[in-house]
Amino acid sequence: MATQILMPALSPTMTEGTLTKWLVKEGDVIKAGDVIAEIETDKATMEVEAVDEGILSRILVPGGTENVAVNTPIGLITEEGEAASSAAAPAPKAVATPAAPQAAVAPAAPAASPAAVSAPPVSHGERVFATPLARRIARDKGLDLAQVQGSGPHGRIVKADVEAARPQAPAAAVPSGRTGAAVITPPVPSTPFAPGSAEFTAIPNDGMRRTVARRLSEAKATIPHYYLTVDCEIDNLLAMRKTLNEQVGGGTKISVNDMIVKALALALVKVPAANASWTDEAILRYAHADIAVAVAVEGGLITPIVRAAEVKGLATIAGETRDLAERARSRKLKPEEYQGGTFTVSNLGMFGVRQFAAVINPPHGGILAIGAGEQRPVVKNGALAVATVMTVTLSADHRVIDGAVGAGLLAAFKRLIEEPLTMLL
Repeated sequence: MATQILMPALSPTMTEGTLTKWLVKEGDVIKAGDVIAEIETDKATMEVEAVDEGILSRILVPGGTENVAVNTPIGLITEEGEAASSAAAPAPKAVATPAAPQAAVAPAAPAASPAAVSAPPVSHGERVFATPLARRIARDKGLDLAQVQGSGPHGRIVKADVEAARPQAPAAAVPSGRTGAAVITPPVPSTPFAPGSAEFTAIPNDGMRRTVARRLSEAKATIPHYYLTVDCEIDNLLAMRKTLNEQVGGGTKISVNDMIVKALALALVKVPAANASWTDEAILRYAHADIAVAVAVEGGLITPIVRAAEVKGLATIAGETRDLAERARSRKLKPEEYQGGTFTVSNLGMFGVRQFAAVINPPHGGILAIGAGEQRPVVKNGALAVATVMTVTLSADHRVIDGAVGAGLLAAFKRLIEEPLTMLL
């Protein structure tokens, strides 16, 4: 009897994903534990292992298919000797979409060139089968899906089909009393905002970009942000970092950001009221400072987490953050490595940004935005001097962190940054 391979849920919040590619092909013998496919979620690309064994008799969802719902059948496994025809299964529900109302189809112009119109896709009755992404791209391009040849399972139209197709100029109705070729109307303008004013390239939103947009829109709309800014002199921190890296030798180098992660974790221990999250039932105050570090990746942003950073040494934090950042950029993080956390650090100092205010990353109670360290004039003991100054801005959730608590957290952080030896106490 055929066994279905289902689209797995790779995280508690995953509802759909992209089947990036199959690592096996139809007819291959599969054993339990074999890696058979790669699935891309909104944050990472993960390998999928087979839980059953047999022969991969049919691939129901081809590699590269987006928006595949969790628990959708993506392939069929049969026992050795079982006919492939007995493995028939309904088309995967994640890829099929309800049929759109059928519009009246005008007769084709008699002089139309056969090469100008693609062969119609395989359909069942009047229904045209296409993935949701293909329908959206076709709508944006002004394509008639009935004129696109599908290359997916059972003739289904997929993303690649509509990207390769070209919109056909619609035929206008021939006025009464006239005969001959139909009157052709101009094509739909390429831009929906200012027709004819500019050219653009449409870049489809992947799962990560959609998730980032949704979460940050919700955060800005529902979380009462307030902002506190402080300047930190970091000359002592830079000197300590240089000494530590000389001691480490050829090992993992400690960065300024690693020291910021450690200082924030210790500051949260000193001000535990800030190490908290809001829920409608209660404020959750955490036992450890799990610091999420914002990492820019292609197509979006991800926040891998340094767990219990307050009890880890700087060398350990440096090794973890480097490993997490490298795997984040290749989308190889496990869900538990970027989900959760209690507070976030976002550092744009390496880009020369002096100061900015970041959007809180739910469910965290706050995020610390780190600017560039630069030499500035300061007043010391009534005299003008020069110091390396770094501007830090706290974005805090006022439901959880009151103004005085936020100020106390920044004061504790500033003391640790300006006197970094106290991190070792």
